[in-house]
Parts: sequence; C-alpha cells; structure tokens
Amino acid sequence: MHVFRGFHHPGIAPACALTIGNFDGVHRGHQAMLALLKSEASHRGLPSCVMTFEPHPRDYFAAKLGKPELAPARIATLRDKLSELERCGIDQAVVLRFDERLASLSAQDFIQMVLRQGLNARYILVGDDFRFGAKRQGDYATLDAAGRQQGFDVARMMSYEVHGSRVSSSAVREALAAGDMAASARLLGRPYAISGHVVHGQKLGRSLGESSPGAMDGFRTLNLRFAHDKPAAHGIFAVRTHGLLDQPIDGVASLGVRPTVEDAGRVLLEVHCLDWPQELGSNGAYGKLVRVELLHKLRDEARYDGLPALTAAIRQDVADARAFLATHAAMRRQTTRDRI
Repeated sequence: MHVFRGFHHPGIAPACALTIGNFDGVHRGHQAMLALLKSEASHRGLPSCVMTFEPHPRDYFAAKLGKPELAPARIATLRDKLSELERCGIDQAVVLRFDERLASLSAQDFIQMVLRQGLNARYILVGDDFRFGAKRQGDYATLDAAGRQQGFDVARMMSYEVHGSRVSSSAVREALAAGDMAASARLLGRPYAISGHVVHGQKLGRSLGESSPGAMDGFRTLNLRFAHDKPAAHGIFAVRTHGLLDQPIDGVASLGVRPTVEDAGRVLLEVHCLDWPQELGSNGAYGKLVRVELLHKLRDEARYDGLPALTAAIRQDVADARAFLATHAAMRRQTTRDRI
C-alpha cells in the first residue's frame, strides 16, 4: 500500500475509488466498507484509496476550544491504522493534516479542491453518518448532487451490525474503557493490539526484586510509546507479543502513565515477557518492531507506596497472567480440535 501525506505527490494515482473517514481501530464495520470499496474499484479498473486525517478532527477542535476532555480516546496509532488498511488490501492511503485551512473549507470547496482536483475520485463510498465541510454543512445528499452534476459515482453504506448492535469506533472505545477485551475483539474481528518499535526506558524493571524464572534479570520490560495521551485502553493486561521471534511470546503489560515511578505522565506500553527469549540477550529487543495483543485485562493502574509494594503487585500480575494465558491456550487447543 502506498501512503501519502497530502495529495501533492508525483506517485499518487491519477484517479481512484475513494472512501473517507477517521477509521480509528479499523473495526468490522470499516472492514466491510473497505471490502465493498475494493470490489467497486476492481470493477472500474481503479486503485482503491482511503483518505484519513491526522490529527483526528475532534482532537483539533478540542484543542482549539481549550477543552481537551472533548477529544476522543484513541484506539489506534496512525501506524496501526495504516497497517490494518494495508491488511485489508487497500492500494493507497492519503493522510491529510486536519488544520485550520482544511477545517474552514466549505463543503463545495472540499469537493472541488480535495476530491476532484486533489484525488480525481471517480467513485466515492461514504458511511450513513458522513458529514464534511466547515460546520459539517455537507452530507451524503450534498456529495451525491455534486456527483450527478460532475460525473462521479457516489454510494452510501449503512451501519454494520453484529448481534443486533451497531459496530462503531465509539462502541470499541466503550469496550476498551470497560476492560472487556472479548467484546472489543468481536467488534474489531481480531484481538486488540498495539505495535511499535521497542525503545529504551528507565530500566527500572531490571532492579525490581529477584530474578523471576526464565527472566534475564528482574521484571525487565519492552517499552513502546503510545503516540496519544488518551489511549482507549488502560491498565494491566495479559498479552501476547509478536515480532521478537518466529513464535509469539506470552507476557503481562501495563498501558498507561505509570503513577508510581518518577517520570509518570507519558503514556507507555510496558511489556514483561513471562519467559525472556535467551536468543535476544540483554539488548536484542531494542529497535525491533513488535505487535502486542492485549488479551485480558487484569486490573486498573494503581499508585503504590514505594517500589517494594510495586514489586509485590507485579509478582501477582505475573501469576494472574500465567493463569489466564494457560486457560486461554487450553481453550484455543480445544477449539482447534473441535474444528478438525
């Protein structure tokens, strides 16, 4: 998949079949829309294209109004969103910076300057709640009327439902906020995951308590930065990490601001592998791009009175994660046998 920041690039397709949205989480409703887009693009001999925005428009308006509480919790980083779009088979993604200039475009200017002149969209697929242009003045009817006049096709996809409930980014956020990882997986069509490059941290985990079985030293962690200060999920989780070795590695992870340590406040995903891969040595994980599946929430973050109390809590988290992951693995094996 080709990714472009804006549409003034020589490599961008001369015409496309397009859909537009924030696509936070790329949930099952998004996936259904992307499948339809691909089909329509194929019939027309056009590349499929997704236009998305960074920052999220609601982030922009929340900052402009000085009301950070209005910004939505973020399900996915831009990296993870683009990875899922690529996994869905999209040919081209265009990321537009949502700023004052874009926010002030009228609906008609957006159609002419962005959709027509910028991307030459010949087919446009939108959701049933699609709004665009300054003060959200444009909607499906506005876009459809322009298509009739200017010769491009416009289609609308109605809500996607699972078990009678609408699948939406808001529903995913609610499931993650409640710690219901099974519900979020049903809405996403996959376990909720966060990816990123392993970065250096304070190395505090190496000094917490005595070495645990299979660990190199203490509770060493893999640190991944989460680019937004309001992650949709937060707390302590049983996890599975992909990308360190050929096979995934079980672990326990903290996603949040680490209220007990000195540099608390920056959002990090800290993953402790239950059995540290000896092949990686002490520093072999740094710089690796890994994907961490958050399978089960164990508890919320908490502040502890000193490192001994934190160490005891981590030991209990490790035990709880091992118990959950053992049961989870047994259930997966049983499901596999049932399918056979």
